[in-house]
Amino acid sequence: MDMQSELVGRVMGWLDQAAQMALGWLTSPAAWSQFALLVVAYLAARLIAGRLSRTLTRIVTPAAEKAGMIAGLRRFSLRFLPLMLPLIAYGLTALGEAFTRSMFGSGDVIAFGKRLFIFIAARLLVQEVLTDGFLRLLGKYVLIPVAGLYALGVLDDIVLRLEEAQIVLGNIQFSVMALIRGVIAGALLFWMGTWSNRQSADYIKSQKELRPATRELAVKATEILIFGAAFLLLMSIMGIDLTAIAVLGGALGVGIGLGLQQIAANFISGIILLVEGQTTVGDYVELDGGEKGTIVKMTARACVLETFDGKWIVVPNEHFITTRVINYSDAGSANRYEAEFSVSYDTDINRIPDIIEAAVAALPFVLQKPDGPDCELAGFGESSVDFVVEYWVNGIDDGKNKYRSPVLFAIWNALKAEGIEMPFPQRVVHLKTQND
Repeated sequence: MDMQSELVGRVMGWLDQAAQMALGWLTSPAAWSQFALLVVAYLAARLIAGRLSRTLTRIVTPAAEKAGMIAGLRRFSLRFLPLMLPLIAYGLTALGEAFTRSMFGSGDVIAFGKRLFIFIAARLLVQEVLTDGFLRLLGKYVLIPVAGLYALGVLDDIVLRLEEAQIVLGNIQFSVMALIRGVIAGALLFWMGTWSNRQSADYIKSQKELRPATRELAVKATEILIFGAAFLLLMSIMGIDLTAIAVLGGALGVGIGLGLQQIAANFISGIILLVEGQTTVGDYVELDGGEKGTIVKMTARACVLETFDGKWIVVPNEHFITTRVINYSDAGSANRYEAEFSVSYDTDINRIPDIIEAAVAALPFVLQKPDGPDCELAGFGESSVDFVVEYWVNGIDDGKNKYRSPVLFAIWNALKAEGIEMPFPQRVVHLKTQND
């Protein structure tokens, strides 16, 4: 209750002070002369801004067919033209204030007008220039109220009161003003960091001459650098002693050594994977544990595999370092597969290789390099002679690429066309009677 009463009393004092000031301005000839200077400054600023705006628009506007970074920056700069009028008016009133104070020793009215132009510029910035939702929200609830308090001349008093109010958390001490400043700066720095990280990541990923692993490593390093710098800058803005952060870092190091060993191991393993480049985004891999799929994402902690049935498998990076990994490379590499089949013992098996190799080679996806189809005798079974045909294809025989099935169809059709029987298991049973 005492704090509320003190706040209400202070606000009433400000209102009374403002009323007395306004009454003094209305009855003072010097104030009326300053009002006249304000009007002249505004009209002059309007004239200058109008002509300058037309000239700058003609010079800065790029041709409609122009594209690229420079053209984008030129179009972006045109969005700030609405700020020209209040800023020019602010400069002219600043000159008028210096003149009136030097000549008459007073300039409160024109100083108020100068601050009012800053408030108008802040409103135009939020309403007409800013398009990002977060920045407009920050401008609406932070920039405009601060500009309003500055225009009324009470901003310095409020800032002083907030600086005097202290918050103590153990060895860390900071003012309420530092906390407010830190929250605002933290939000702005986080937005700037996110935007910068997104822009830098897009730029790095567009460099096709770099290996995918190198691009991923550069993206991660840039992300750590950007947000690390933002964190240190935020601590400095809030006035927090960085030695306390050093103590916290030491405690964190102990925590990593005792309880976060797996996380640290996965993080280091992720860096090793990105540096070596033996596995990267787009590779089809099979792990010792049976997991297999295409790597679609590599993070600091794990790799994400996408199976051909659409499932995502999150595999810790450590598994790629400490266990056996089969890397089939990307979908465009050549891989060899086999297809088994059998023929009856009545077949002239010397004809089989030529028939099958020709049938399999006729398939459009079968490669002739590094080697064409190769049909080999695999063995003699109980009911059949067993063969295997080896063939090379581009990609992985799974998911959308079903190579084995067309190969088996080709083998079946080729054998049927030559009248060659594919046997099934048979048994010969002899029955003996007592008369035998």
